[in-house]
Amino acid sequence: MGNWASTAIRKIEADFNRSSDTHLIPLQIPALPQIQLYFKDESTHPTGSLKHRLARSLFLYGLCNGWIRYNTTIIEASSGSTAVSEAYFARLLGLPFIAVMPRGTSAEKIRSIEFYGGRCHLVDDPATIYEESRRLAQELKGHYMDQFTYAERATDWRGNNNIADTIFKQMELEPNPVPEWIVCGAGTGGTSATFGRYVRYQKLSTQICVVDPENSVFYDSYYSGDSDCRCEGGSGVEGIGRPRVEPSFIPTVIDKVVRVPNVASYAAIHFLEEVMGRKCGGSTGTNLFGVCELVSDMVRNGRHGSVVTLICDDGNRYLNSYYNAQWLEDNGHHITPWVERYRRFFFEGRW
Repeated sequence: MGNWASTAIRKIEADFNRSSDTHLIPLQIPALPQIQLYFKDESTHPTGSLKHRLARSLFLYGLCNGWIRYNTTIIEASSGSTAVSEAYFARLLGLPFIAVMPRGTSAEKIRSIEFYGGRCHLVDDPATIYEESRRLAQELKGHYMDQFTYAERATDWRGNNNIADTIFKQMELEPNPVPEWIVCGAGTGGTSATFGRYVRYQKLSTQICVVDPENSVFYDSYYSGDSDCRCEGGSGVEGIGRPRVEPSFIPTVIDKVVRVPNVASYAAIHFLEEVMGRKCGGSTGTNLFGVCELVSDMVRNGRHGSVVTLICDDGNRYLNSYYNAQWLEDNGHHITPWVERYRRFFFEGRW
């Protein structure tokens, strides 16, 4: 390995060494004291989302494979958060970065990518981001990171301070340290693959639930067994849901997939703002819906225990969409009945 690559790896490791782990935040469900709910707050990473972990792993993977060298242009297909995090690491290493993104990606995320020195290449059809990223990489003699292929293999799922490892360490002193369920969305599928492999490797009883928004293929693929499912357009919840089954999605390590209406995701983050005093991104709302489904099943079956899910990113990235009353109205999303449903569940135990 050359001197530049060794220095680059050291810079990334030093950046990691300067960082502390993210918090695990308990949220009481007043009507259900036998259930403990926790949110792993991934919004506190330097780039504000869960994807900071993935970007770090992808850069190390590319460097150690010899794919990233001095002055290599980094290209990524991303709906936003991965691109923000990769732009951060590209700037750390002094490398050019281009994010290939759907044109509807939030202006806040575009500004974040540009803040870190990245360039945004917008496409009209979300399904073309892969092909366009490959084309740009070939044209510029750059490296296409391809998070959708490499997410599940770039992360050390056995331990090494990955997200699963840190959650179980943080749970050690809790009343029910081994969660009944871990709930997460799927974009690449890398996070659910890490959770699923880790709990099996550690011989734990925890089950993994993936929540899937509207207009995404993971739910249909999981229950039909068809890995060639396709749909048109975006999911409506940035960062999760895909129009095709991504190579990093490993269905055999997942125990359940729940389909979530987009309006339920948007309403959930408004409810979470009431009970947590903070804004969370849309995919956190999708997670909460899944949590409520699973907890209601636990209660119905007389089971108690803990459930862990994620705050994937900060809601201030979505002030012009999910938190904007006019945007919700213009898009036909009437969140009030759903917000009431979450309140009823938390304070009366009825889902």
